[in-house]
Amino acid sequence: MNKDVFVVSAVRTAVGKQRGYFREYMAPELLALALNEAVDRLNLDVNEVDDVITGCVYQIGEQGFNLARMAVLASKLPVTLGGISVNRQCGSSLSAIQLGAGMIASGTHDVIIASGCEIMSKYSIASDMNCTLANGQNAGHPIGTYYLEKYGIPSQTGGAQAIANQWGITKEECQDFAIASHARAHRATEEGHFKNELFPVKGLDKEGNAVLCIKDETIRPETSREILDGLKVIAGTEWMTAGLSSTVTDGASAVVLMSGEKVKRLGLTPMARVVASAVVGSDPVLMLTGPITATPKVLAKAGLTMNDIDLFEVNEAFAPIPLAWAKELKADMDRLNVNGGALALGHPVGNSGSRLSVTAIHELHRRKGRYALVTLCTGGGQAPATIFERA
Repeated sequence: MNKDVFVVSAVRTAVGKQRGYFREYMAPELLALALNEAVDRLNLDVNEVDDVITGCVYQIGEQGFNLARMAVLASKLPVTLGGISVNRQCGSSLSAIQLGAGMIASGTHDVIIASGCEIMSKYSIASDMNCTLANGQNAGHPIGTYYLEKYGIPSQTGGAQAIANQWGITKEECQDFAIASHARAHRATEEGHFKNELFPVKGLDKEGNAVLCIKDETIRPETSREILDGLKVIAGTEWMTAGLSSTVTDGASAVVLMSGEKVKRLGLTPMARVVASAVVGSDPVLMLTGPITATPKVLAKAGLTMNDIDLFEVNEAFAPIPLAWAKELKADMDRLNVNGGALALGHPVGNSGSRLSVTAIHELHRRKGRYALVTLCTGGGQAPATIFERA
């Protein structure tokens, strides 16, 4: 059995800076708002939903105890609905979409809400590696002798620098790409390209006043080479800086997936069809090259070529990553991250795969394109990739 799987709703919060808009939210509360919005846009009977799958990387503290289920309990969804949280590092919520699509394609379920959430104001890089046991002792670290003897000490920034060197990408190229990311995101915001994917959320401004958050908080249109040259070089790299790295942020998003039969029965208009998905492992030392091999793999599964894809969303974890991807696969840069990427819009890690998918699907409709391909590198050396077709 291999049923068609459709996206019928796709929404996201704005992206908030670390200690910005959403700094006082508990993750289940913020995610619950996205779940509610996703079903509200369809006027969907919540009892139609079979399961909720949530991508989240730092599953500790307020993001622990199964964030998906906690968000269900914080939402308008029924207590009889379950939830499961998944972690494929930065690709977690794209994997949530892939898993949900697989459940529907197999006939196991008909309606899944795939989602993502990360509150990096509270939990950030390596938070889940610095925990304690019930007795107060250190819980240990996943990077043990078995890893160190094979691969050495892992470093994402070091991997990004090594990728730039291996693919002959200069600091200036990375700076220009970062400047363009901010410019594109600013233009997209000003021209209303994000208006259909975003929904307003109450948050706080710098002074602690209540505000309605309807714009991404991280975009800096004033970014220039001069500004980027003034930033401190990250230790262990030649010229990588925070300006060439994605920003640490907060956010949530949700995508309602549905079988073709259920779409027809409910009389809904689908937004997109899930065409094909793939996942790869990659060199854990370079760590961030996975999209380079995940892309041809998912294209082959879909029976498509690079030329068939109207929009590419390749996560901008660091500037060299999409640049190396584009160079290796000879991609058309005019179709890559057309509304900016994580360098400007931020990277709330567990949320990013879903956020990129939401943005890609809405942009397909705005441009009346046909296919979008979404892929992300991940910590530990992996990459999921999915192709959507506008319905």
